[in-house]
Amino acid sequence: MPGPPVTIGATVVLTPGAVGAPDSGVLISIPPPFILANGMPLATVGSVCQMINSVTGVPYPVVIPPLGASTGVTSSGKALVRLGDRIVIGPAILLVAGAPPMPTLVDTFPP
Repeated sequence: MPGPPVTIGATVVLTPGAVGAPDSGVLISIPPPFILANGMPLATVGSVCQMINSVTGVPYPVVIPPLGASTGVTSSGKALVRLGDRIVIGPAILLVAGAPPMPTLVDTFPP
């Protein structure tokens, strides 16, 4: 789903979560090389999300894989992650749900 890019602090939802019910989390780390917008690094594949298990409350990390991110905007071969992207992680889907840093920038390339 094309949309504006996201940065650290973006909210994410993993469905199904680690024990079935959806888990929520936040983007906490973006590896270099960086694409910057308004001085903020934009998320690319390989970025890390801190998830919270909705049943137990235990935190766990999830690394964003390439399936579901932009096919047209990349940095050193790493695809841009955008608001609304549905990224496949094994049997689950990671939905990038919020906090675009620059809503005027829209990546219109397909996932």
